[in-house]
Amino acid sequence: MAAARVLLLLSGRPEPVSFAQSVCGLLGAGPGLGPWPTHCGRKRGQLLLSARPFPGASARLPLQRPAFCPFAALDQQPGPRGAELPTNRGVDLGVAILLQSSDQTVLLTRRTRTLSVSPNLWVPPGGHVELHEELLDGGLRELREETGLQLPGGQFSWVPLGLWESAYPPRLSWGLPRYHHIVLYLLVVSQESQQQLQARIQPNPSEVSAFMWLGPDVAAAVAATEDGTETPRHLSQDYPVSLLAVELEDGGGARPVALPTSTLLRTTPTTMEEKERVSTGTKFALRLWLQHLASPQCGTSATSERAHMDPAPAKQEQSVGPLPANQGSEKPSA
Repeated sequence: MAAARVLLLLSGRPEPVSFAQSVCGLLGAGPGLGPWPTHCGRKRGQLLLSARPFPGASARLPLQRPAFCPFAALDQQPGPRGAELPTNRGVDLGVAILLQSSDQTVLLTRRTRTLSVSPNLWVPPGGHVELHEELLDGGLRELREETGLQLPGGQFSWVPLGLWESAYPPRLSWGLPRYHHIVLYLLVVSQESQQQLQARIQPNPSEVSAFMWLGPDVAAAVAATEDGTETPRHLSQDYPVSLLAVELEDGGGARPVALPTSTLLRTTPTTMEEKERVSTGTKFALRLWLQHLASPQCGTSATSERAHMDPAPAKQEQSVGPLPANQGSEKPSA
């Protein structure tokens, strides 16, 4: 079995999590939707999680899973299907970068239709954390590989937002899960404007088919369409009918397109359909971003003890804030 990336502090000692186990369930998640406050720390390049404070814990972050999490469903209905899951794998570790411009918009990318995991979904740039790679470095590497953006050292701050238990396929009705990740969402606040950042974006066509920027108002509408809830949300009709996105063309160019806002408000279908939509984990991250914008720390994030300034190079370990850049390998389904 490969080196465990996600460890849980259970019975006083760190223990690896097997692929088939629900991380939220092991940490005592109840029948509700969460999120559940989780204490986080590092241990030899791994992410250590606990429901209680422990020596060396450096953050207390919200942990959540979708209401239709297949691992939770298998926990509640144990049987022969669960026995088909791999026994020689653990839970993988991923990171996603919610990049905020100086004018308070965030970048989302649409994954190409040809990807084997989560095709055609709108997500922040992100992916698998490599062995011995710090979490911030892994996120910035994925940002660079997917969008061509390399952020100048010393010109951004960052703060961890939350943790998401991700599975693909996302629903048991789609089939047994083949991938299982804990995804850490990092908010990276650039000193550059949306226009300045967009001028430097060079998307990787093997992973990205389009990109767009969301402001707080539209992000709030998207985040309100929470997947798996039985109670419908009453959304404001003030948001625009369409949004500007940039779509890659087959010949290598790019063109602006008007993306219907309704596309971003879709929820995860109960049957296997790879319809264009925003991933459930991304909606969770957008909710956390909006909470951060409304918090007192937001206006002073560059100097606040909740934030990290990139020391240039990013490989240097950070010593302030709640979660120093972690170390930690296919793309998580954010």
